[in-house]
Amino acid sequence: MHNAGQNKHVQRSIRNGGPSVTRRSLLRATTGGALTLGGAATLSACGIPAAKNTAGVDSDDHSAKEKRISFSNWTEYMDVDDSEKRHPTLDAFTKRTGIKVKYTEDINDNVEFFGKIKPQLAAGQDTGRDLICVTDWLAARLIRFGWVQKLDPSNLPHAYANLSQQFRNPDWDPGRAYSYPWTGISTVIAYNKKALDGVEVKSVSDMLDNPKLKGRVGFLSEMRDTIGMTLLDLGKDPAKFTDDDYDAAIARLQKAVDQGQIRRFTGNDYTADLTKGDLAACIAWAGDVVQLKADSPDVDFVIPDSGYMTSTDNLLVPNKARHKTNAERLIDYYYEPGPAAQLAAYINYVCPVDGVKAELAKIDEDAANNPLIIPDAAMAAKSRSFRSLSTKEETAYEEKFAKLTGA
Repeated sequence: MHNAGQNKHVQRSIRNGGPSVTRRSLLRATTGGALTLGGAATLSACGIPAAKNTAGVDSDDHSAKEKRISFSNWTEYMDVDDSEKRHPTLDAFTKRTGIKVKYTEDINDNVEFFGKIKPQLAAGQDTGRDLICVTDWLAARLIRFGWVQKLDPSNLPHAYANLSQQFRNPDWDPGRAYSYPWTGISTVIAYNKKALDGVEVKSVSDMLDNPKLKGRVGFLSEMRDTIGMTLLDLGKDPAKFTDDDYDAAIARLQKAVDQGQIRRFTGNDYTADLTKGDLAACIAWAGDVVQLKADSPDVDFVIPDSGYMTSTDNLLVPNKARHKTNAERLIDYYYEPGPAAQLAAYINYVCPVDGVKAELAKIDEDAANNPLIIPDAAMAAKSRSFRSLSTKEETAYEEKFAKLTGA
């Protein structure tokens, strides 16, 4: 079992000509953060109508006559077979239902993808896509604009029953009326045992305050992750913080920057620094840590007692999609333990499906026992989400964060 998982990492590395590029790595390497200040300004200046709290517009559903779906996703975010040409879970879905899936990996970056689909959505037109996968802040925006369709629970029995408790009620889509998570993305503290040389790191405070780690600590260039982890360390809830709390987190980090404690704010490039030992400890994404641990015995992680940040990538049906029912059937399929396990074994992110552990153990026992893929109850209880921001807050917060990081 274990060797199959190891081989997968090797195969991906060979194909990419370097360390395997996860979906999250790609996002971070290209955007340096979910929504930069320029991104926020651009969104408000590019002719988007004022946000409306209207439900998504139902379209004529051609699912019964047209047995197909168009699904847009990120790269490296679907299981593949040894030839790297087939997607076994999608093939099994087609065999069972007769519904053909046009699967396209055309999402590299949330802001860029939003720019691609915005003109049609704003004009009330079909984007040509029945199912899209976007990160929670963009999912929240699409719902707020009324640009995605409300899902029909009668087509989602497995999803409704098997969605993990920790993902059921995001403040931007309570009860998951419009979206279901594809994966969870956990933010943890990763460290290099050799580089730490006996220094203990169990919290953000340990990273910021221990002089033995000066210049060997890394934080992320993604505002929600870095500020979220710092807020937790300050005893604040990222789901409920105030402007003053945010400023306190910025000040805490600024002090560490001024003292040379923080080496730098990174995108995904922290992985090379951590493996080499240039970074002794850093804020990291769990999907990367799973792969780094498989390749480097010195790399490990810790969940602070104060908690950790979790975000999600989410499946939504855009307005005017021609095959809504077919799309809902595909969402539901990935909430069955079998397909969910196959997907989790390949992509190594947090599986949002309850009851998947036994199925995953049949494929890869290490993955089934890895709390970064299947969080146990204690870990799930420590998960926290960053609250939704108004456009005004988003602009102000990103500006302060850009100043801190020198972006």
